[in-house]
Amino acid sequence: MKLGCFSPPVLWAAQVLLAASSETLQCEGPVSTWDSGCRPGDDLGSREVDYQARGYTFSRPIRLVVSYDWLVLQGPAAPIFEGDPLVLRCQAWRGWPLAQVTFYRDGSALGAPGPDREFSIAVVREADSGHYHCSAIFRSPGPGRPETASSVAVTVQELFPAPVLRATPSPEPQEGSAVTLSCQTKLPPQRSAIRLLFSFYKGGRAVRGRGLSPELQVPAAAEAHSGSYWCEAATEDNHVWKRSRRLEIRVQGPSSSGAPPTLNPAPPKSAAPGMPAAEPPRPLPPPPSPSSGGPAPPSPLQASDPHLHHRMGLLLRQMQDVRVLLGHLVMELRDLSGHLKLDTRKGTAK
Repeated sequence: MKLGCFSPPVLWAAQVLLAASSETLQCEGPVSTWDSGCRPGDDLGSREVDYQARGYTFSRPIRLVVSYDWLVLQGPAAPIFEGDPLVLRCQAWRGWPLAQVTFYRDGSALGAPGPDREFSIAVVREADSGHYHCSAIFRSPGPGRPETASSVAVTVQELFPAPVLRATPSPEPQEGSAVTLSCQTKLPPQRSAIRLLFSFYKGGRAVRGRGLSPELQVPAAAEAHSGSYWCEAATEDNHVWKRSRRLEIRVQGPSSSGAPPTLNPAPPKSAAPGMPAAEPPRPLPPPPSPSSGGPAPPSPLQASDPHLHHRMGLLLRQMQDVRVLLGHLVMELRDLSGHLKLDTRKGTAK
């Protein structure tokens, strides 16, 4: 087993090793020093955290399993996140040749049997999580029968959650005020060096293309800025990208800042000594005369007192009935007057 180290370190290795096989542990870091070294867990202590001792920086410990099975599936030792590549290796005892290698996820075959000992996914998603294993047939000098490796759990972690679009100070700003739209998300500590690009959209149109700033500044909000906004966060290689939910922005006009003023009349002021008293309120106009041809619309006073309005309606109808009777009387008087004139003329003629 070869050890090659660089400091400050990150230790990588396969999860499962076959006995009598040769594997490499690599300790990677940006700085190389002559006194760096990979050490067994007994020298590092029992804590599963990064720490410094005597000027050295140590990596997180990894769990290394040595198997005596005929066939093992080697999976990744480091955490796997969305967008990472995934490589699984089906390894045989002492490197004996294999035939009809098949890889499985959660019991389902991922392809037809073949000679390839590796199964890879260029860009993994959370849906690729599961229990993987492989099966193969040993060629001579192996047992010459099918063998199946134990399953390995692979969990693809979320690289960053879907962003949340927020408006500061409010999604209902006043016209002319400044508004800031923030596309908020967070990377895990293991991937904090990744750069995300942010873009902003209004409806189906891009407001700002991809950029490093997660904020969009609106110096002076106008009515045209009202609408439905959403943002997108993506990695530079565009392997992982996620959108936020829509946020409604409603710019408030000057008159919508408060309730309309109420028109409350000021109380009457008492007259000063020596000044004439205020003019008393004028009486209400009299009701319309019966000769108007029909009932007039009720006045505010009538509408405020339904009983009074009903009585006035009855009175108007009675006056109309009287008017009809008077008309009949006038017609009868005219007839009587005509008969009297006719009798008078006849008497004169005789």
